[in-house]
Amino acid sequence: MNITIKQCTLDDLKELQALSIETFDETFKDQNSPEVMKDYLDKAFSAEKLEQELTRPGSEFFFAMVKGAPAGYLKLNIDEAQSEAMGADTLEIERIYISSGYQGIGLGKNLILHALNHAVKHNKTRIWLGVWEKNGPAIGFYQKMGFVQTGTHIFQMGDEAQTDFIMEKVL
Repeated sequence: MNITIKQCTLDDLKELQALSIETFDETFKDQNSPEVMKDYLDKAFSAEKLEQELTRPGSEFFFAMVKGAPAGYLKLNIDEAQSEAMGADTLEIERIYISSGYQGIGLGKNLILHALNHAVKHNKTRIWLGVWEKNGPAIGFYQKMGFVQTGTHIFQMGDEAQTDFIMEKVL
């Protein structure tokens, strides 16, 4: 399979928004009420919010492309753009999502490898991410990629405070 990684720009905003909504909904709709999902999707993936994220220094988005179409994406943060103060030596994977029709073909691995290379390019020695404690398949994937749980933090989903595992990999 020919997989390419493409950095997103403001020109990709609509595609990024559609893919963000699609993949987040696919991943979490069965564990959250429709009202909570709609509210979260409307706020987290509005065009205005994504434009702010795309133009924020230290944040970058990348598409995993299959046959010229985005099939997944990755959001990386360094320095002050990180969602938690984890230190100047770290890079955060804030989001990594693959469209359900493309799971199991290596896109996640390709995006993780891209993140690792990006961290090395920016002289980072650790890479970290937050993953919902109830997302067993994702936790297993990250463990297979060499990440270990080092802590927890809260992810606010509507009125519900959900626990995310913080997982890290030393480079």
